Amino acid sequence: MLDFNTIAGVSIPFVGTTLGAAMVFFMKDKIHPLLQKALLGFSSGVMMAASVWSLLIPAMDLSTERGMGKFSFLPAISGLLIGILLLLLFDRLIPHLHLNQTQPEGPKSSLQKTTMMILAVAIHNLPEGMAVGAVFAGLKNAGTEVTLASAFALSVGIAIQNFPEGAIISMPLKSEGISRKKSFLYGTLSGLVEPFGAIAVILLSDFLIPLLPYLLSFAAGAMIYVIVEEIIPEASEGTHSNIATIGFAVGFCVMMILDVALG
Repeated sequence: MLDFNTIAGVSIPFVGTTLGAAMVFFMKDKIHPLLQKALLGFSSGVMMAASVWSLLIPAMDLSTERGMGKFSFLPAISGLLIGILLLLLFDRLIPHLHLNQTQPEGPKSSLQKTTMMILAVAIHNLPEGMAVGAVFAGLKNAGTEVTLASAFALSVGIAIQNFPEGAIISMPLKSEGISRKKSFLYGTLSGLVEPFGAIAVILLSDFLIPLLPYLLSFAAGAMIYVIVEEIIPEASEGTHSNIATIGFAVGFCVMMILDVALG
């Protein structure tokens, strides 16, 4: 069963997305391009730090505890590559449209532009939800070094990067002529995949706990794919890409502090 701490932990990232999407009620029709670059950079920094400190390093530590010795890197590498390949497959099989792009990716589809924009965000929200689910699965099973503080640190870190992400999806929808209420709703729905992904992993934890090092690194690989394939290119388009670099550094440091200080 899911206890209060688990429910709260998997809900925090979704709350971050919802609060970000709510910015459509308080901001102008468009986010200033420099602010958008800073927010994208910040999001990628948080995700990269979470991939390293909250997922890959714990995966290797768990493998070491299980007696793999010098080969403790194998589950981390295997899971990371599988995560990257799965997201690559999603990119090919699911029609979606990235921010500031006019041509959708994936197979040809008659889906509306709005739907494909939401799908683009949902695709990379799924591994974030699975990452949160994996650490809470480790928390509820004995024999792992995952602590409640470190699990909540990851949830809070992802919620922080989801806040600008929620705004980045709802504000362009408003600029497309969609009402503020619908833009908020669509922005919120784009993050709904996270708690569902997290809960699915937790409910299957009794079967997945032997594979926890692979699962943690799988989530890291999926998030790293999103960072390199989507967020950084979007943040680097046009002029003033150094703003995104500064945002990345700040986001990375914030997530690293959360993980080390709380974990």
